[in-house]
Amino acid sequence: MEYYELHPQNPQLRYIKKAVDILKNGGVIIYPTDTVYGIGCDIFNPEALNRVRTIKNDPDIKLLSFICPSFKEISNYAKMSDQAFRLMKHLLPGPYTFILPAVKHVPKKLWSKRNTVGIRIPDHPVALQLVREIGNPIISTSTTNRKGKVLYDPAEIRTIFNSQVDLMLAAGNLTGKPSSVIDLSDEEPVIVREGAGDLSLFV
Repeated sequence: MEYYELHPQNPQLRYIKKAVDILKNGGVIIYPTDTVYGIGCDIFNPEALNRVRTIKNDPDIKLLSFICPSFKEISNYAKMSDQAFRLMKHLLPGPYTFILPAVKHVPKKLWSKRNTVGIRIPDHPVALQLVREIGNPIISTSTTNRKGKVLYDPAEIRTIFNSQVDLMLAAGNLTGKPSSVIDLSDEEPVIVREGAGDLSLFV
């Protein structure tokens, strides 16, 4: 595994580009978000998606969310009601995963049984620069050990995943909770998981 330490606020572009090259060639990486470290790949590469599921040790994982390059591009991957648009516009970028109805060209491997997908726009320069450079979404699923415990220490993550991923972009210890998951696929918002971020708009 290639390993690079980045400045958390002003990440070195040369390392971002190394990660993008790997993603474009079907690789799997680990990168920081505004909550926890994420395991990522190009959403349009089926083999890479299968690798992520294997790494997570959960082939039937219900929802692999992904990061969009910008808010205006969400409509290319999911359908938003007027209410969903207003809520998401107010909260993004931020520590939220929003569940929305999928559009047809999003890979079926990312759809839930209800034909929905999970979308993130994290408030972290590394994650945002990655998706801007590659030009399309990448998977965002938290780095956990075999017991499902979220890992925050880059050194520990590096040890555990050294032989499983192709590259890691480290940006120090992360201490946040995983993202809050909000289902906006129906008329009323539903809090699926309480995590990071203000949820007062949904209660």
